[in-house]
Amino acid sequence: MTTPAEMLPRQRLHPLSPVLKSVRTLVLVIAAVSWRGLQNLGPGRYALVLLGLLVLVLLYSAVAWRFTGYEVVGRELRIHEGVLFRRTRAVPLERLQAIEVVQPVLARLAGLAELKLDVAGAGKAEAPLAFLPLAEADVLRTRLLALATRTLAPTDETAPAEPEPSAARPEQPDLYRVDNNDVTVSQFLTPPVMFTPLAILYIVGQLAFNSDFGVFAVASMVTAVAGTIGAPVMRILNFWNFRIGRAADERLRIRHGLLETRSQVVAPQRIQSLTVTWPLLWRGKGWLRITLAVAGQSSVGADGQQSRAETDRLLPVATVDTARALVPLALPGLDITALPLSPVPHRARWLAPLRRRVLAAGLTEHAFATVDGLMTRQLTVVPYARIQSVRVTEGPWQRRLGLATVYVDVAGATPAAAAHRPLAEAFAWADELTTRARAARAEV
Repeated sequence: MTTPAEMLPRQRLHPLSPVLKSVRTLVLVIAAVSWRGLQNLGPGRYALVLLGLLVLVLLYSAVAWRFTGYEVVGRELRIHEGVLFRRTRAVPLERLQAIEVVQPVLARLAGLAELKLDVAGAGKAEAPLAFLPLAEADVLRTRLLALATRTLAPTDETAPAEPEPSAARPEQPDLYRVDNNDVTVSQFLTPPVMFTPLAILYIVGQLAFNSDFGVFAVASMVTAVAGTIGAPVMRILNFWNFRIGRAADERLRIRHGLLETRSQVVAPQRIQSLTVTWPLLWRGKGWLRITLAVAGQSSVGADGQQSRAETDRLLPVATVDTARALVPLALPGLDITALPLSPVPHRARWLAPLRRRVLAAGLTEHAFATVDGLMTRQLTVVPYARIQSVRVTEGPWQRRLGLATVYVDVAGATPAAAAHRPLAEAFAWADELTTRARAARAEV
């Protein structure tokens, strides 16, 4: 039986949504036309083409907005959309992993926000609702997350009603804020940026000594250099004012962004794995970064490239001491500096002569942990309750040396791999991991 608390009549998006979507589409069109289109069309025709495209996109967006809406029926969020072909998408709320509130620059000026739903089994954000008033977006997120975590048992009509979002306890203050100076320095300590001055010198040299080096050639090379610089700049803007706290319902709350602000609420039990990374150029400062894998949430775009938003961060840059203090917010009881990890045997030097001293793995009280990476070192931790399957593989050279690799598969993330373990140990670990995973899921 569906209770009134589980019903939300069909709602429309904000009337300014078509305008904001049209501007965003126009920016993409300008990027696609690029310098070559301006050269072929000339400034006047180029402006007319863009104006015509903007009008067409605006008209189409307005018609699409007329038929777009959403409603909550029981434990489903239903999205209605389509112009020529109408369709309704139903999102089961029990599959919700996290909901992100995003405010692009223009939306912030209008007091609007976009809801992005991370759903288990989806490769990208599902059913984005763009745009809603910010207060309405926050209330809707709270309501959807409350419904997502409710028991699947039939509703007891005599049970006390669930409190409305407005009656929820006030949010706790932020627990930690990342220093913006550290964010800036860390994002420029990357190999592409370090070599950018050489590219600039090359452009200057071509202008000085090559008379055939035209304006559009210079513009193309400047665009390429700007693209190299642009990636860390976008990350700086994305991670600006990065702060971590607790939401009113004890979930993990992560907020960040300068131009485009993002607010995300993640339940610790939804986290599939945690990865601590020590980039080579950061080690001199003792810095690391921490990423979370949440089923349905991905910072990889449809083209397989890393998304510029990079919404998987728990900490974009931090020291070990800070990481030790904050990692338990995501995985309670985990101390990244006190993990019982064992190295690979000496004979693994024939398969990994340089990495042998780095490779390590072990079973902790609540999770499986592995370490790998020579230049960029990574610690991957998988809670037992999140393990989907365990595999043991042996390559031809591993069989000769009596070694094997243990893979632990999780939803929505790269498997954790313990490479080049002794064969008997690998199979013993596989059995133990399967047993602990089954017990952990039963507890949950």
